[in-house]
Amino acid sequence: MESFPVLNMENLNGEERAETMEIIKDACENWGFFELMNHGISTELLDTVETLTKEHYKKCMEQRFKELVANKGLGEVDSEINDMDWESTFYLRHLPVSNMSEIPDLDDQYRSAMKEFVKKIEKLAEQLLDLLCENLGLEKGYLKDAFYGSKGPTFGTKVSNYPPCPRPELIKGLRAHTDAGGLILLFQDDQVSGLQLLKDGKWVDVPPMRHSIVINLGDQLEVITNGKYKSVVHRVIAQTDGNRMSIASFYNPGSDAVIYPAPALVDAETEEMYPKFVFDDYMKLYAGLKFQAKEPRFEAMKAVENTIIPTPIAI
Repeated sequence: MESFPVLNMENLNGEERAETMEIIKDACENWGFFELMNHGISTELLDTVETLTKEHYKKCMEQRFKELVANKGLGEVDSEINDMDWESTFYLRHLPVSNMSEIPDLDDQYRSAMKEFVKKIEKLAEQLLDLLCENLGLEKGYLKDAFYGSKGPTFGTKVSNYPPCPRPELIKGLRAHTDAGGLILLFQDDQVSGLQLLKDGKWVDVPPMRHSIVINLGDQLEVITNGKYKSVVHRVIAQTDGNRMSIASFYNPGSDAVIYPAPALVDAETEEMYPKFVFDDYMKLYAGLKFQAKEPRFEAMKAVENTIIPTPIAI
């Protein structure tokens, strides 16, 4: 099988730009995932965020998780569990309004490091969206504007830990799904693996690489690109040893953004294959169907698309 796509972002500034853009294009069309090295976020900041995230889990979340496992009898399961995940998480909202100050148990150093980290991630997300525009033949800024809504994009981070699991064959760290939103940027543990994507009917490991950022495409990019790029089913396999850290930032459309295929990507041959809908309506549907196939979600949104009037995207 082909190797997982990894690219050096520094090569975008030199003679290897065309080749690097081709790697991104192939990754978006055939994988739905790729991994970035030399992405502009300092290794010092990444190391700080990783250290503080793991310390926060040990100090504030590990005991709660152990109590949850004990209360639900998950340590002694003898049949497959399909209605929950082996993960400990908390969520940070950044845009349109941050809730960072409201999250309990975050000390000042951790809060400060995360604020700096998500600023860098937001900038990287917007840079990547323009690279996708370039590959798609869309005007620069089209995707960012498509995500904008009346208050800008929605942007948040899910901080997860996947503790050692005694029966990983019976309970997933995170069940198989596609992501509902736009562009996902993941800073993951480089020591403990577990993230897999489904490609050509086989599960493929996303390699844990030190100081990398993993990118994957959500359902909204599939709609806007009219299926040229597709969101891909992925999951997390729990491990018997090691605690896997995952910091996934979601750069998504604004709640009232109207999502529909870019007119430039619709022609007589391809036609318009996806519905028009308000992003918040899709998220309400997704909330109950996250771990099911995405196609019925798109079909369900077609039932309401005639009530949606798409506004032209201003560039």
